[in-house]
Amino acid sequence: MGEKMRRKKGSKSTTGVLGWILVIVIGLLIGNFSNTKDNNKHQASKSSLTKSLVLKKNSESNPTSSSTTSSLTTNATSSSISNSSSTNNVSGSCSTSINRTPSKDLAESVLSQNVRNQLGNEIAWNNAGAFIIDNNRTTLNTNITSAPYAVNTVDSLGRPVVGNAWLNSTTRQYQNRKETNEGATSWKPAGFEQALNLSGAYKHAYDRGHLLGYALVGGIQNFDASESNPRNIATQTAWANEADSSYSTGQNYYETIVRRGLDQNKKIRYQVSDIYDGSNIVPSGAHIEAKSSDGTIEFNVFVPNVQNGIIINYATGKVAVQ
Repeated sequence: MGEKMRRKKGSKSTTGVLGWILVIVIGLLIGNFSNTKDNNKHQASKSSLTKSLVLKKNSESNPTSSSTTSSLTTNATSSSISNSSSTNNVSGSCSTSINRTPSKDLAESVLSQNVRNQLGNEIAWNNAGAFIIDNNRTTLNTNITSAPYAVNTVDSLGRPVVGNAWLNSTTRQYQNRKETNEGATSWKPAGFEQALNLSGAYKHAYDRGHLLGYALVGGIQNFDASESNPRNIATQTAWANEADSSYSTGQNYYETIVRRGLDQNKKIRYQVSDIYDGSNIVPSGAHIEAKSSDGTIEFNVFVPNVQNGIIINYATGKVAVQ
């Protein structure tokens, strides 16, 4: 019985040892799994860090590549803004042009056969309110050795018809009219039936329109460049006289070309002919020609005496507001 008891006690001891061994083994397994999981996390973190370092290194060695996506996005946005801005600018310009510049139909309304016969063989619309005559070429002679001059011609009806000049830098006038006592006047040319408070770009119908402009010939002694010279002033619409942009080419636009030429010491032959239809007292438009002695300036154009928003009776000068 004592032997039996010893065997039973030994069996319990062995079982206890095995239990502890099992606990230890399970503990080791759990610990290994945890370490493996941590190692995997560490490896993933290490891989991410390595990838980040590689990208940074590549970025440093090739700066443009790192910003390609950002750059493309920025460029696309900039392009969109630029296009939008461009569209707005074009829209605004067109709107201004529509309000200010006569349409082709309105400009052609003064081109009777009689007027066409006085202008030339080829008359082409310039898309800016006026017409180009004979491919913009003129027959004006620039082989002149005389001193500068400016002369006016009137026809049998007393209407101013031609202003003819040979210009250089000495003929330019830089002083304003008040300084030369050639300012505002109450005198009115034939047909000057003014209309005021108009809608649109120009608030009045008429200006005292010169054939030879004050700024071009005001420096010539004994030439009357005032606004009351009946040989040099005719009734002209505000648009035909004042318009001076590339999309709205009134007389002032072409005078600016000549002024700049004179400021560059060029010698320029210049002629303006008011064109009348029959016995009308208001001209249908101004035929303007210029040519510099060095050949760098030359034009031949017709500026119609019209204006948006009004209808002119050229026989009387009366204005009907549309």
